[in-house]
Amino acid sequence: MNLQEECFLDCPYCGEPISVLVDCSCEQQSYVEDCQVCCQPMVVHVSVDEDGVPDVYAQREDEAY
Repeated sequence: MNLQEECFLDCPYCGEPISVLVDCSCEQQSYVEDCQVCCQPMVVHVSVDEDGVPDVYAQREDEAY
């Protein structure tokens, strides 16, 4: 199992594909990261299964809370 893995998702603001580096040592996490293309803040949600495979999606920061 890799402790960090590069994952790909689409920005919820501009729709551009971006990559994020995910810490696979945590089962569940959410954090704010700026889009690398449009610089808008998005909330990245990560869940890691028992095999260490991450599932990642992002929401607009103004819709996440």
